[in-house]
Amino acid sequence: MNNRTGVGGAFVLGVFLCAGLIGLGYYLANGFLQAKALERTVTVKGLSERDMPADVAIWPIKFNEADNDLTALYATIEKNNALIVAFLKQHGFIDSEISVSVPAIVDRQAQAYSNAGEAQYRYTATSSISVYTQNVDRVRETMDKLVDLGKQGLAIAGQDYEARTQFLFTKLNELKPAMIEEATRNAREVATKFAQDSASQLGKIKSANQGQFTIEDRDSNTPHIKKVRVVSTVEYYLSD
Repeated sequence: MNNRTGVGGAFVLGVFLCAGLIGLGYYLANGFLQAKALERTVTVKGLSERDMPADVAIWPIKFNEADNDLTALYATIEKNNALIVAFLKQHGFIDSEISVSVPAIVDRQAQAYSNAGEAQYRYTATSSISVYTQNVDRVRETMDKLVDLGKQGLAIAGQDYEARTQFLFTKLNELKPAMIEEATRNAREVATKFAQDSASQLGKIKSANQGQFTIEDRDSNTPHIKKVRVVSTVEYYLSD
């Protein structure tokens, strides 16, 4: 009798143990499936763009001179600098917007690699007057009138890389909140459409990357108009 009772108890214990293991396995499997469901995500990008006028202009005006007499060369540079400054003030620029750089003088006879004997002039000079202003429209209007300086005998250097007028947009911080909101909203619209097409529901955000803002010329013909752009990357959970 005792043996039968012991065997029966062991059997019952085994049944409960098996049932417990089966239940534990079910819950583990169910939890695993739920976890896998949470891993279903979609990654989308949202774009925001603005065309904005530049709010700062940096306008360098350069000219070159040459002479065999260094004193005469400096006198010519000072005279031409004064002509350019007077021209700028005539068109509304003020002293705080105008800066005159120290001229760069080259002595050809002091250059070992050059043949100074073939050069017409011993000394050459480059002088630069720069305008830094927030009045972008005034710069653009005055640039078209540089021919007036030519009529006074002053040859202005062309718009090469070093003498290129720069137009800047410095108010990005004022645009950031609205543009980030727009980019995020656009990303959600794309994600929602994807979820609908895949018979899923869009869940919460898993991760988001604001993206880097870029400021570029809208095109080569309008460098005073800037294209401000940001692309946000957002990853959403999907559920059935």
